[in-house]
Amino acid sequence: MKILVCISHVPDTTSKINFVNGDTEFDTNGVQYVINPNDEFGLTRAIWFQEQQGAKVTVVNVGGPDTEATLRKALAIGADDAIRVNATPTDGFFVAKQLAEVAKNGGYDLIICGKESLDYNGGMVPGMLAGLLNYNFVNSCTELTVDGSAAKASREIDGGKEVIATALPLVVGGQKGIVEEKDLRIPNMRGIMTARTKPLAVVEATGADNKTKAVKFEKPAPKSAVKMVSPDNLDELINLLHNEAKVI
Repeated sequence: MKILVCISHVPDTTSKINFVNGDTEFDTNGVQYVINPNDEFGLTRAIWFQEQQGAKVTVVNVGGPDTEATLRKALAIGADDAIRVNATPTDGFFVAKQLAEVAKNGGYDLIICGKESLDYNGGMVPGMLAGLLNYNFVNSCTELTVDGSAAKASREIDGGKEVIATALPLVVGGQKGIVEEKDLRIPNMRGIMTARTKPLAVVEATGADNKTKAVKFEKPAPKSAVKMVSPDNLDELINLLHNEAKVI
C-alpha cells in the first residue's frame, strides 16, 4: 500500500500573529512553524500502517524552501520520502490541484490529509482533492483501518459517530482520534539523523487558477475589562447579563 500524507506548514499556536501591508499579508518575522496538528495525527496513523502492514509513506507539502524543515521533521518521525511542490499556497483550490498532480504521478492507494489547517481553517483541500482525483472520501475521520483494498472509517457527526465501509483509493480528512495525542511520535536522534539522507524531491507547480483571494486580515477584538459585581447585588448582575452580555 502506498500512502501519501499531506503536510501543512503552520505557525505554532504560541506565536504572536501580526499582519503587514495594510493587513493584507501575514507577517512571518519571528514566527515558529510546526506540522499542522491534524496532519500530524494522520501522519502517525500512516506510520502505524507502515509498521504493521508494510506500507510506504510519502509526505508532501506545497510551499517554498522554508517548509523543508517541517518536511524533514515528518521524515524524522518515520516517513520514507518527501515531496515539496515549489509554490506559494495561495488558496485551497490551488493547493488541491498541486496535490492531485502529485497523487496522479505517484499512484497512491490512500491519501491522508488533516481535515483543516490550523492557520486558515478552510477545510476545503481534502474534499477538493478527492473530487479532482475521483477518489472515495471520508472527512472528520477519527478511526481508520485497511484490509487489502477495503477500508473502514469512523467519522464524527452531530451527536454521535458514523461508521463507513469503503474501498481504496481513498482520501481521508483526519483529526484527533485517528490516533490519540499520547500516540504522537517525537523524533529521536536516530530518526533525525536518518531524515537527513532520506529523499526530498522538489517539483514545480502545475498551472492552476486561484479561485479566491485574501483581501484583508483582521485580528479578534481585544477582550473587554472584567466587571466585578458584589455578591449581594444580584439585581445588577442580572441587568448586566441581560443587557450587556445578552446571555439571558
